[in-house]
Amino acid sequence: MRRIWLAIRVFFLVLFNREVAQLVAEAMERRKAGLAEPAPQAKVEKKPAPAPKPTPAPRPARSEAVTLLATLQREARLIDFIKESLDGYEDAQIGAAVRDVHRDCAKVLERLFAIRPIEAQEEGAAVNVPAGFDAGRYRLTGNVVGAPPFRGNLMHHGWEATTVQLPAWSGSESAVRVIAPVEVELH
Repeated sequence: MRRIWLAIRVFFLVLFNREVAQLVAEAMERRKAGLAEPAPQAKVEKKPAPAPKPTPAPRPARSEAVTLLATLQREARLIDFIKESLDGYEDAQIGAAVRDVHRDCAKVLERLFAIRPIEAQEEGAAVNVPAGFDAGRYRLTGNVVGAPPFRGNLMHHGWEATTVQLPAWSGSESAVRVIAPVEVELH
């Protein structure tokens, strides 16, 4: 068993150390030539291990979900709109606010994700679900019996992100979960 470990160690030494490889090659040549006396031992100097590079302080981890919410708040005021009570407003006032939030949220989602329909056909059209379909791309409803392929009517075309371009976050540990900072107007 000791010889197996020795062989493994020598293998890696030969593989990664040129001087050791040369010594082993010379020893094998002597053995092949029938010379029994060992060669004089050469000193194999180990190179000092390089000093470890200092590692930078780890950045605080921030959820990509919080980054997305912060972007939707900053550019579309989505959180302000959702958290606002609508009880005291007329439908026309709510509609006017929704129009701006809707437009600005759509811009953010397009820029960050370039969201596109998975299925190009119109809703209600007949579609085929192939054998071996991915359950993450297709959700079957209704009378699901038998084995695929299936044929049915498109109820929703689905959505997929064709890119993901979330902004990089470089805040502090205390701001990891901040969606929108406190705003203070000074006098």
